[in-house]
Amino acid sequence: MSDHEILTLEEVADYLRVSERTVYDWANKGDIPCGKIGTTWRFKRSEIERWVDQKLVQKPRNGRTENVTIRDVLLPEHVVLLSAERKADALEALVDIAASSPLAKHRDEILREVFAREALMSTGIGCGIGVPHVRLGGVRDLFMAVAINEHPLPDYEALDGEPVRIICLVAAREDQHALYLKTLAAISKTLKEDETRLALLNAANPAEAYKLLVKG
Repeated sequence: MSDHEILTLEEVADYLRVSERTVYDWANKGDIPCGKIGTTWRFKRSEIERWVDQKLVQKPRNGRTENVTIRDVLLPEHVVLLSAERKADALEALVDIAASSPLAKHRDEILREVFAREALMSTGIGCGIGVPHVRLGGVRDLFMAVAINEHPLPDYEALDGEPVRIICLVAAREDQHALYLKTLAAISKTLKEDETRLALLNAANPAEAYKLLVKG
């Protein structure tokens, strides 16, 4: 989103990851804070960010007790195929993808916490899977991003000694402990299936990989 305080309809649509028509309809209905300068809709950055925060907080995700699926927390645009040579490069690329989400406030904070977590203990859980996960204030609501590397990352240590190729990043607010744990469980449940992992490693594009991840 532009650094300017006054935003255009196109800039707001890009920030919210929705169509320009959707923002236009919201503006006409008074569903989103905005005003007209002449005949053109304009939006204040601070009001849009506040509106987004309010909308996300209203979602009853924190205290829900039902099972969580990957479909609940993963967007198609947060799945990528990589050709990284090192673990650090793969993690940084994945954080860049995650940071494009409106749910992420500060890219550098997420990156710093991801690397701090890895310094304490590698998140390689075995079977070629890494699950970097953080809880921090720079996240508006829990989200997930997934990278499938073209070749194994030999410096991504795992419990079974196998190099990692599938990396699932989970970032949550500090108060989302229960949802955070359920998301990690959903990832483990999905990727423990040999057939699913093999299909992911052979996915031709991110769209195909996303369908495999959310098939359940």
